[in-house]
Formats: sequence, C-alpha cells, structure tokens
Amino acid sequence: MSSNQRLPPALTPLDAALAALLHGVAPVAPMELSLAEALRCVAAEMPPLDAVPPRDIAAADGFALRARDLVGASAYSPLPLATPPAWVEVGEAMPEACDCVLDSDSIDLSGPVAQVLAEAIPGQGVRRAGSDIAAGRRVVEPGRRVLPRDLLIARAAGMARLTVRRPRVLVVNVPGDTVTADLIAESARSAGAEVAVLTPASRDAGSIAAALEAGGCDLLLIVGGSGVGRTDAAVVALAARGEVLAHGIAVQPGRTSAVGRIGKTPVVVLPGAPDQAFAAWWTLALPALDRLSGRRPRKALNLPLARKIASSVGIAEVVLLERKQCIWITLAAGDLSLDAIARAEAWIAVPGGAEGFAAGTAVDGYMLRE
Repeated sequence: MSSNQRLPPALTPLDAALAALLHGVAPVAPMELSLAEALRCVAAEMPPLDAVPPRDIAAADGFALRARDLVGASAYSPLPLATPPAWVEVGEAMPEACDCVLDSDSIDLSGPVAQVLAEAIPGQGVRRAGSDIAAGRRVVEPGRRVLPRDLLIARAAGMARLTVRRPRVLVVNVPGDTVTADLIAESARSAGAEVAVLTPASRDAGSIAAALEAGGCDLLLIVGGSGVGRTDAAVVALAARGEVLAHGIAVQPGRTSAVGRIGKTPVVVLPGAPDQAFAAWWTLALPALDRLSGRRPRKALNLPLARKIASSVGIAEVVLLERKQCIWITLAAGDLSLDAIARAEAWIAVPGGAEGFAAGTAVDGYMLRE
C-alpha cells in the first residue's frame, strides 16, 4: 500500500468539508446510565419531576402552630393555648393546618397551660412543598450536558439513573503523536463521549488501516499522519478502508486535516501538532460529536473586539480570545501557542471570505470553558 500523500491543488472550504462530514449523521440512540456515568453526557428525554419536598416540612426544630392564631402574643402578653402544641424536628411533615414553627424559647410550658410568648408569620421555620424542586421541572433539558448540579436535583428527586446519549469515539493514535492524541481523547471524554484509544503498530498505511475498525464506534478520529511527510499515511489508510471526502481543508491552523467515512461512520483525520489538532477538533470533530449527542447549539458570547483581526481571504482562520472588561482580547490568530490554548476563554473562526474584523466589531466567541 503506497503511503505517499499529497494535498489537492485547491483546499476545500471549511463549511463545505463540515457539511460533507455531517451529511447523514444523526443522534445515537438514548441509553440509561447511572448518575455517575451520566455526568457530562447530553441529556435525552427527561420525565417531569414531582415536587420536592412533596408537602410542607419543618425547617427548624420547634413547635408547629398556625400563625394567625398567634397575633398579639408576646412575653408581656402571653397567649394561652387550648391544647399543647405539636413538636416537630427538621425534615418532618408539618401537622395539618400548621404553617409556622416556633422555637422552644417562644413557648412557656412551666404552668398548667402552655402559653405562646411571640408572634410568627406564615412560613416561619417551614420549607414549603415544591420549594426545592417545583413539580413538573426536569433534571436537565434534553440536548444539554448533565452537570454536577443536575445530579444534585436527580438525587434529591430519588432518581438513580438518567437517560442520555453517549456516542462511542475511537481515537487512533498514530505513533509519535501521543501528546496530541491524549488532548483529543480527553476533550472527547469531557464532551460526554465514551472513548477508546488504539495505537497502530507503526506509522505505515497498512498498520493504520488495520486499526480503523469503525464498526465499534460512532465517530472515528485519527490523530497524526495527515500531512505530506515521508512517514505520513493516515489519509491513504482511510482511503483503503473507506472514503476520503476532503483532504486539505481551508482552515488555519489545520490545513492538512481530512474528513471521510467508513461505512456510515464519520471520520476526521487531525494533524499531529497540538495547535493544528486543536483547531480541527473545534471546527470539525466536535460538531460531529455534538450531532451524534443530540446536543443543542453551543452558546456563544457576543462582545466587541479590542483590536483589529486581519485574516487571509480564502482561509478560515481560528482566533483565540480572552475576555477583559466586557471586550474580547486576541490571544492568538492562525498560529496558536500552547500557552494561548491553555489561557483562551473562547474562539472564533474568521470566515474564508472575510479579510478579518475591525476593532470594535461585536463577534460571537464560542466558549472553551463551561
């Protein structure tokens, strides 16, 4: 199998490559997972919850009473009670018709008749029904990621499992690019995927092709070997096992990225350099993973640019941003250092048909941190 790779004379526009990759890709089937396993996955259908607490409960230890019966009570004008008040502990259901809890110092039990020494307002010392979780709300809306605070709601509602979508991602780590492959695998796990990593025996096309078992995954990511070097053969291997939809994509960094398909499984070949793989991940691989997860569109933050961004026409240029005083500060454009990647709060891609953005232009920055 020949391993000589060449880029085509013209690069494929980023939007065209992404459209080809996503064609026919649909969300994976939902599955039920334990709460711990569901964390970071994308929620599927969620049943409406019952109210929590289901009825009024005591929020303090004390005597349960009805507030309107205590009007005018004070230490100077004690109010006698016809019957002794009921004592409740925190978390216990409030007795019928009682709507407040008074502490022990507010009730005088020393004489033959109990006397109230203070007024109260309705709801004092009481947690109302539905005050923690309103009836009908959902743990998390379908299409959103399950976060730790969502698990708090699920546990409070007595749920042990959630219905989510968790695509299976296979990361094929072409030998020599382990640092980048780890970055991509960890990014996929953070996005809610079930990730497996496989390293071929060597960098040659035959060894890489033998590792491309797409039948066991929903998205296949090949990291490394996408360029035109003497030992680069990932795209040749993809062509041997499936179809190359585009190789050489008009995005900077990441021009040597490729997209394809093995059977019905979408495939993205990411360059081995971390900055190039980072750009290809956000512009190609992650949109495919979001489609498989059934995720709603990612949120963007619209802020003005502090400085002009210049870009070459014909190439979509990835720009890293940092937020300061409600404006976007450019950290890096096109050439992305590892330090800039670590510091960045958001990114944008200057469209290939634009020469950049003027200072003060409001742009949608896609958040790198949630």
